[in-house]
Amino acid sequence: MANLSIINSFPKDFIFGTATSSYQIEGNDFGEAGKSHWDQFAKIDGMVFNSQDGRIACNHIEYWEEDLQLVSDAGFNAYRFSFSWPRIFPEGKGFINNEGLSFYDRLLDGMLERQLKPFGTLYHWDLPIYFAKKGGWINRDTPSYFSDYTDLIMEKFGDRLYSIATINEPWCASWLSYYWGEHAPGLKDLSAAAKSMHFILLAHGKALEVIRSHNHKNAGIVLNKAFVTTKDDKEQNNIAAELYNSIHNDWFDSAIFKSEYPENVLDLFGEHIPENYQKDLEAISQPIDWIGINYYTRAIVEYDKKIKDIRLVLLKGPLEKTDMGWEVFPEGLSKVIQSMIEKYSPNLPIHITENGMANKDEIVNETISDNERINFYYSHINEVKKLIDKKIPIKSYFAWSLLDNFEWAFGYSKRFGLVHVDFETQIRTPKKSWHEFQSYLLK
Repeated sequence: MANLSIINSFPKDFIFGTATSSYQIEGNDFGEAGKSHWDQFAKIDGMVFNSQDGRIACNHIEYWEEDLQLVSDAGFNAYRFSFSWPRIFPEGKGFINNEGLSFYDRLLDGMLERQLKPFGTLYHWDLPIYFAKKGGWINRDTPSYFSDYTDLIMEKFGDRLYSIATINEPWCASWLSYYWGEHAPGLKDLSAAAKSMHFILLAHGKALEVIRSHNHKNAGIVLNKAFVTTKDDKEQNNIAAELYNSIHNDWFDSAIFKSEYPENVLDLFGEHIPENYQKDLEAISQPIDWIGINYYTRAIVEYDKKIKDIRLVLLKGPLEKTDMGWEVFPEGLSKVIQSMIEKYSPNLPIHITENGMANKDEIVNETISDNERINFYYSHINEVKKLIDKKIPIKSYFAWSLLDNFEWAFGYSKRFGLVHVDFETQIRTPKKSWHEFQSYLLK
């Protein structure tokens, strides 16, 4: 088994942290929070494992001090979290929930008391149900309301945030949710996908304008990257892979860094792309201070003429897999970062904002020996170190996740945490991987 001693070879100012998100851990039943579209989505038969939802989750609203102490005691010096839009605005807009504001006040002060750098995220997929009923991210008005929410967050908390991300994984919030239908709202519609992929980026742009108005100078966006490859070198498979790479990766990079969209995706969307979308690209492509990269696996693409619209499928590869069925392919982390740098952003600071794996963790004699997870972290942190040695400006690495939590469509069936959570008792038990980080972070 590998160990994580490589941590001690990183630059002294490198940031190691761990990450969570609001809906996955907080408990939406607590603290007068409003409902999100995930509460609605979970009620649809077959969309979420066992129809589970985030009403209780890890009850972080009550256990936040214990959870922050787990971050600190492991030796991490940063904590990445997200604000919940419906916790702040239970009705989506208008009425402000002071109990929600008080919670984030306590949480941020708790981080600073423990010398943890707060890495905030404005949107990690919990859209207020009010906006979901009006079309969600296919409605041009939603980004404007998102900027109002951003304004309140920055007014109340901006001075305590080390960094702020506008959107977490816009590909998941748009394509995965509006075309593949795997996340809320569960649509499978090309027109909806086209609109959501643009309007989620417009929300980023509008939020960034607000963040700048509050004079915050450490703002970015978090993109989930897949290393896209093909089954073989056949021309049709290469064209299919180029399209999928454009949908998953280049759509977002190109808009943010070049103020344009890839031609092959524009051709796919055709008339479905929002009218006058070009006028929004100036806001979308405002300079950011850093880019966040979430990386988990690669995507193997094959052409398939039977598939509507996109004419491609993703294949299962031959490599070792996590409990999500995702291949363990650490080299992909280096490949997606190097590709992005070469094409778009040679000097921009990079944060690895999520990296981790789901594992079938079992408690044996009050211990969870998640050796597979330690091996996973070693192999990916090793890739980060190689990139740093090549003078690529990577500034941080965040392990996903601090806690076992609500894993979206998989409910509570998949465990990503460094800390085991018994969802019946809310007892937290650090796993071997947590202790492994601690062994070297506290040296």
